[in-house]
This record gives sequence, structure tokens and C-alpha cells, in this order.
Amino acid sequence: MKYGFVKAAAASPELRVADPAFNAQKIISVIKEQAKAGVELLVFPELSLCGYTCGDLLLQKTLLEGCLSALKEIAAATEKIKMLVFVGLPFEAEGGKIYNCAAAVANGEVKGIVPKTNLPNYGEFYEQRWFSALPPDYECAYIPLWDDEYVYFGNDLVFEHGEVAVACEICEDLWAPVSPATCLAVTKANIIVNLSASNETVGKREYRKTLLAAQSGKNVCAYVYADAGVSESTTDLVFAGNNFIYENGTCLAEAKPFSKEICVAEIDVGFLQQERRKINTFHDGDEADYCRKVADFLGDGDLTLRKVSATPFVPEEDGELSERAELILNMQAHALARRMKVTHSKTAVIGVSGGLDSALALLVTARAFDLLKKDRKDILGYTMPCFGTTNETKNNSVQLMQAMGVTSKTVNIAYTVDSHFKDIGHDPEKYNVVYENAQARYRTMVLMDVANETQGLVVGTGDLSELALGWCTYNGDHMSNYAVNCGVPKTLVKYLVRAEAKRLGGKAERVLESILATEISPELLPPDKGGKIAQKTEDIIGKYEINDFYLYSFLRRGDDPKKSLYLAERAFKGKYSREQLKNTLVNFYKRFFSQQFKRNCVPDGVKVGSVCLSPRGDWRMPSDAEAALWLKEIEKL
Repeated sequence: MKYGFVKAAAASPELRVADPAFNAQKIISVIKEQAKAGVELLVFPELSLCGYTCGDLLLQKTLLEGCLSALKEIAAATEKIKMLVFVGLPFEAEGGKIYNCAAAVANGEVKGIVPKTNLPNYGEFYEQRWFSALPPDYECAYIPLWDDEYVYFGNDLVFEHGEVAVACEICEDLWAPVSPATCLAVTKANIIVNLSASNETVGKREYRKTLLAAQSGKNVCAYVYADAGVSESTTDLVFAGNNFIYENGTCLAEAKPFSKEICVAEIDVGFLQQERRKINTFHDGDEADYCRKVADFLGDGDLTLRKVSATPFVPEEDGELSERAELILNMQAHALARRMKVTHSKTAVIGVSGGLDSALALLVTARAFDLLKKDRKDILGYTMPCFGTTNETKNNSVQLMQAMGVTSKTVNIAYTVDSHFKDIGHDPEKYNVVYENAQARYRTMVLMDVANETQGLVVGTGDLSELALGWCTYNGDHMSNYAVNCGVPKTLVKYLVRAEAKRLGGKAERVLESILATEISPELLPPDKGGKIAQKTEDIIGKYEINDFYLYSFLRRGDDPKKSLYLAERAFKGKYSREQLKNTLVNFYKRFFSQQFKRNCVPDGVKVGSVCLSPRGDWRMPSDAEAALWLKEIEKL
């Protein structure tokens, strides 16, 4: 697919035990059907050509030869199809030993055969009765298959096309302490497929999910798991076709037990590769020597299944959102409480503007004081109206401080700023950056001086989105003693404030809802004639939800501009035009690169999610780096 996505599927079609010809036709039918749907990687269950429950028939030459004939049919059926297919069969190698194998098929031929490494011989399983395991020191061999054809044989094969590298393991290999595909994932493979015949028992589905989440997460890979279906013999066991596709610990798709569904998902290999670039436990090694190039099994279709969230920083389920909000608020509060304790701060000083960020900072500080069992009256909230302050925001700031039981102070800074303009010779009718930043810097000076006077600590209010876009005044609101919101993007700020409003109820909830409904603005330019906010942040820098989407795409996923725009079009379909999304993308890169100098000297603050811009942690970048390469790519779109 496009932009590093691979459409994968796990299928458990109807089969007849010990009837390879019938099973081959069913498999071919699924291959053709899924090819029309754009599937590029298709996995069938363990021993899918004959059935896992064949018992001692697995030792019969007739069955072994029947499976080879069926495999030949399947290989021929893939000749003009862009797809890599894995099917299971018993395979007799040189020396007469029989192996439980997976055959990788593409482009009309068998690309390799992978034998099972770990043969279960306990409980209901007794595979060592029929199958052999490869010696630990076995090296990949090139062995006869049929007629004059030879095939690669070994459990260290990787099948690759471009960035996509697929390794294979079989059923019990997943349950083993060290699975064979883990070694291949460390060096090369970013997708692991598993051909399984895991019978259904009470609680086993949940255990499978635990294993698959852990395996895909620790190996930073995708995992496609195809389980034997309901057509297997029920003499002693029942199978349910419980198929899964996982990506880096997250379940993308599941065919629930007995559903007979085909499990399909779109795997983001580009994201997996970006994750691995950050982690030094992945490296090139000897295990990668047996890569098989598999040409043309990737297509160029669009995403059809994968949901692209427009708010990637925010959980989508209400229950999960509530739980996440509580966790983040607690993280912020405990971090601030610890900082106040070790600095022996008697007070916390906050500039409360009547906007979202300062509201969140105040809510967090109140929690921190409750943790420390300190009187909230020692939270000193300052509202500092000036040229751009509206009555609405001023009233909201005062009412919120009253509702939270903190000390509320008002300092009108207009006279002092006017005096400052005279000192530096600035015309107060000239609404430029001097006009705006003088207000922001003086507010910070008031807070810092009050903190000195009261042996306190200035709590910063700026959020992650503002840091990314440089939407803060250098040495103004850019500075504090501890920045509690620096790891929280604007889209998440809204949800945290709303969650805390619900929890608090009463007057606090009412004023917080009013703040949530207020236009986002730094209020550094005079209001309009009706006394309403004239300086609207999103009119200048673009919608925060779009900027946050690009921030996540760029920093967390490592997407290039064309992939970011491609995903944004799907996330915001029907809401924003391509032109608006593209313009915001250009603005995002310009601002992100040009404003790094502000981020290189930000105060300490708590990291709450997977993205952070602290120069001491997640993001290190010179202040004079150029955005030209990224902007040039956007120009081509």
C-alpha cells in the first residue's frame, strides 16, 4: 500500500481433514477474494493444507505428497497476484524427517519453507510423535522441492520487499520462552506471522491476547496470527479460528472465536521502522543473512480499514478518557507537589487569565496542595488585565479562583506597560510585537517578584502545542519555575479541564464550562468594538486540532510531510479542505523549526505522554536548523 502501510489478513477457511486438494481450492478462493480487497499479506493456520488433527495420517506418504501437490496449485494461483501467502503443511525433507512447516508463496512460486522450532509434547499435544525439530545449529539450506525446483529451508528466513520484512513462526513458537522470530525481529523482521492451531479452552483467548500484545510490543513489530478453525476434527478438541493482528502492542483486528471471520488490518510499517530507529536494541546481524527478496507483493491501494484519529493525543472511549484524565492530572499534581517540597516553597504563584491553560494549571496546583495537605489560600492567583483583556475572561479568572478557594489578586498592568513604552520610546498606537510582548513579559515579572516576596514558586501555564509552535513570549509566559502543562497538547488540555469540571461540579464546573466556550486568545491586542476578543489564536497559527495532529505525526510517528497530509485528509475528511490542511502543514513546519530557540531553554516540567519537547529529554535540535527539506517536499504535493 501507500506510505509504508501493508494490508494483512489472517484466514481460517473451511477445510476437510486429510483432504489437501479440497483445502487448496478453499485457500485459493480466499486468496483471490482477498486480492480483490487489496490484501498484500495473507496467513492461513498451521497445517492448513491437511488439517492439524490428522493424527498418525501425518506419517503417510500419500498425505505428504498430496500436500505438496496442493502447495504447487496454490503457488501457481499466486502468479499474477500481488500478495505474500503463508500456508501450513507437513513437509518431508532430505533424510526422511518430517517437519511441521509454513510455506511462503508469492509470484507463482514457493519462496521458502520454515519449519516449526518448538514442538509441544504435553497435555493434548504430542507433535514429537510425528515431527522433527531442526538442530539448534542448523543453517538455512537450499533443498529440493519438486521437479527441478529448489527452495530455501530453515527457521531463520526473512521475506522482504522494500521496508517490509516478514518472519514466520508456528503456534508453540509464540508460547516458548525465546521464539525464533524474536531473534529475527531484533535484526530485520518488522512483521511476524504465526500459523497456529491453538485449541479453544476457557480463558485461552485472553491469554493469547496477552502473549500477542507482549510479543508485538517488545519486538516493535506487527504480528499476524492465524488460528485453526471450526472445521478441524472435534474428537478431543475444538478449534475456533480466533485470529488477531497486532501492531506494537495494540490490537488492530480480531476474528472472535467461532465467528468464521477473516481478520484484516492495515499495518503501518513506516511507524514501526521509525520506532526502531529510536531504540538501540535493534541491529543488523547474522540472522539477517537469509533474507529472501520477494518482488511485487505490495500494491499501491489507499487505506480502507484503518481508522485515523483526528485527535491522536486524546483517547476516544469515554471510559478510557476519564481514566486517562485522572492519571494525567495525578501525574501533574504529584510532580508539582514533589517540586514544591524539595524547593521548600511556601506558596504557588499562578497567572490566571481566564483561558484554558491557566485553568488547567490552577486545577493541577489545587490537587498538589491537597496532596501536600497545604492550605489552598497559599495558592496566589493573579489576574493581570491590560489592553486586550475582555470582561468575560477577567470575570472567569476571578470566579475560578474563588471556586477553587485560592487567594485571588488583581493587578492592572496597563499603567506600568504604558510607562514602559515611554521609557523605550514605543508608540502605544503601534500594535506590533513590542506592544504584545511587553505585556506578557511584565506579567511574568510580577509573578516572579511575588514568588520571591512570598518564598513561592511560579507555576507555568504554557502547553505542549504552544511550545511546538513557539506561541509564547520569550522570557514572558515562556518562563516559570515549573511548567506543569508542558507535556499536554492543547487538544488534551480541553479534555482534562472538562473532566475535572465534571468531577468538581457546582460553581467550579459552571465557570470551567464558560472558559471552555471562550475563544482561544493571548488577549494582547485590544478587543473589538463590542468588547469581544479580537485577537484569535487559531486565525493566526491554524486550528489547534490540525496542528496537534501534525505534531503527533511528526514527533511520535516520524511521518514525512506527504504521509502526514495523506493521513490528515482521512482524519479530517469533510471538515477541512486539502488546501487548509496543506497550508497548516506548511505553517507547522515553519514555526516548529524557527521557534526551537525557545524550547532549548524551557524550565523543568513533567512529561505525561509519548511526546515531549524538553531539550533534556525527548527532543534535541539546534536552534538554527533549516526546514527547507520538509517544505520542499510539501511543495511537490
